[in-house]
Formats: sequence, C-alpha cells, structure tokens
Amino acid sequence: MIKAAIFDMDGLLIDSEPMWTEAARSVMQKVNFEITEALRLQTTGLSIKLFLDFCHQIQPWNTPSFEELETEILEKAHHDILAHAEAMPGAVTLVRELKKQGLKLAVASASHMELIEGVLKRLEIIDYFDTWHSGELEKYTKPHPAVYLTAAKKLGVLPEECIAFEDSHAGLRAAHAAGMITISVPAAEVFEDKKFDMAHYKIPSLEKYILSEMSGVPQSVIEN
Repeated sequence: MIKAAIFDMDGLLIDSEPMWTEAARSVMQKVNFEITEALRLQTTGLSIKLFLDFCHQIQPWNTPSFEELETEILEKAHHDILAHAEAMPGAVTLVRELKKQGLKLAVASASHMELIEGVLKRLEIIDYFDTWHSGELEKYTKPHPAVYLTAAKKLGVLPEECIAFEDSHAGLRAAHAAGMITISVPAAEVFEDKKFDMAHYKIPSLEKYILSEMSGVPQSVIEN
C-alpha cells in the first residue's frame, strides 16, 4: 500500500534546470570550459560537486578551486531560481491532490536545504509537505539512494510504501535503488531515451499522473 509520495525538485516541481545551466555556463567560463548540450544532458540531476568532478575529468584545471566554483554557481542559481522560476505543469495541482488523498509528502533533492525550502515557499506548497531532505547532507548524493532512504525514514514509512517522482536519470537510479515505485518525467528532448525505461511508469508531464493507475508494480514489469 502506498503511503507517501517523494518528489525531486529541480526540473520536476520547478522549471529551474535552465537557470542551473546558465549559472554553470557563466561560472565555468573562468576555466575556459564550454558546457555543450550533450554534456548538459549527461549531467542533469547531479550535484554541483559531481558536476564539477565530471567536467574536471574531461578538461582539468588548477584554479579557481572546486569550492570557489561551486559557491559561485550556487549563489547565481539560487538567486535566479528564487526570483524567477515557475512551477512545472501539473506540479502544484498534483501535490495538492496527493495530499488530499492522504499521502505523506516529501522532497528529496540534490539541492541545498535552504533552496528546497525557498522553492516550496515560492510555489506556495510548503504547507503540503511533511518534510524535505537534501543529498548534500548525505555522504553520497544521487544517483546513490541515500537521500530517498532518509526521506522515507523521516516520513516514517518504508521505501516500498513510496512513489518517487524524478525527471533526471541520476535521480531515477537513486529512487529505483531505494526500492520505490518510480515515476519518470523526462524532459521532452530525452523522453524517448531508453535509459528512462527502468522506471515503473514514464509520463511526459506531472499532469498525466493518475494515482489509482500508477501506484504499484505494472504487470509488464512483473512479466519481465
């Protein structure tokens, strides 16, 4: 029986991915690193630390330090998201509906706690959530399942009693590894990518989610 719903945040509840990309592109110019569209798609959903490590393996630099670059990216992205980002289609309506149906709600994000709280306030849905948790507080963040496992623990439910909503592949892997029913909501440009087929359900928008039809392991998965 499903008792809780756990949401990713960036690109899932709020349309913030373009702002993260712009912040990263702007700051990474300091080390002459170009963020291509292919690299953007590869790194969507990763923490800034993992993103910088990924970039450094492709094109190493000495200065500025990872810490300096991370701070600058975070500051610019946080400012722009809290000032301008809007809810993704269907996000606010779905949060309200799932709460009305008696589910406990949480956010499990790679973003910092203060940004999660700020976004929930901006979208005026903070009162619907029982808790939220950041991968930054874990030893390992997404695609490791720790952030999802801790979110479930904070809700007082088992992982298998949760549905998890994710737009990125890294996040989907995290929720899947945690043992939750996974709902993948990939961006349009990657919707047909086979790597998202590991999800129990794949939908083009949160507007398409139906709890009564997408809250258990589908027959096709059982057969496989």
